[in-house]
Amino acid sequence: MTPEQYVQQKAAASGSSFYYAFLFLPKERRAAITAFYAFCREIDDVVDEVIDPGVAHTKLAWWQSEVTQAFAGQPSHPVMKALMPLTGAYRIEARHLRAVIDGCLMDLSQNRYLDFPGLQRYCHLVAGIVGEVAARIFGQTDEATTAYAHKLGLAFQLTNIIRDVGEDALRGRIYLPVNELQQFDVKAHEILKRQYSERFTALMQFQTQRALALYDEALSLLPAADRRAQKPGLMMASIYRTLLREIAHDNYQVLHQRVSLTPLRKFWLAWKTQALGTIQ
Repeated sequence: MTPEQYVQQKAAASGSSFYYAFLFLPKERRAAITAFYAFCREIDDVVDEVIDPGVAHTKLAWWQSEVTQAFAGQPSHPVMKALMPLTGAYRIEARHLRAVIDGCLMDLSQNRYLDFPGLQRYCHLVAGIVGEVAARIFGQTDEATTAYAHKLGLAFQLTNIIRDVGEDALRGRIYLPVNELQQFDVKAHEILKRQYSERFTALMQFQTQRALALYDEALSLLPAADRRAQKPGLMMASIYRTLLREIAHDNYQVLHQRVSLTPLRKFWLAWKTQALGTIQ
């Protein structure tokens, strides 16, 4: 299996909404975003799949070393072999990859966030930086597009947090800020035991409204000059906003299941954005 086949398989196997947006890109840009996304999946999988924190730390330390070696011209992992030939053309820097690793390292040492600003720091590393790199690959020409990409990344990550409350609870993690749990009188043990209540629903409505507002803010920051190039991000925004509405329509039944859209519906939303420029 070639490095290119490896990253393609890694990206497709994830079933992520991001994959559907990649399908509409020109070949070289698609290769770059697929390799970068595969890198992000590799790092994220360490946190999600390795039970022993010590082993996870060791694996992430290896990845930190691999990034250094790769940018010195000696990549060894298939993901880095696929990504490195494309880093120059799309201004992908070692600091971007290290930030993703740093964000996942936070998951090994922290499973609660006191307030939203604290959570934003985590989101910046695991999602804002990812948005920045993606915007470059998609064809950013205006520096102001970076602010859009960071805001959109934050909206995506908050959507993931809302969707994955139950799954995260099984791992002992609660990404909803502690002071907001207190604001709605939702106890941590209720989430960890996956207990529904009207208080929990109100808390999730609050989280959803903030995420939806961030999508609007992000879209307002996108310069007109880059709107066409950034269509893959707009596709993902359409898919994710639709997912949020589905979760709300389902009355936030996220503690015992993972709400998702069908692959066909994701593809349809992506195609509508590509062909018509409309965002759901």
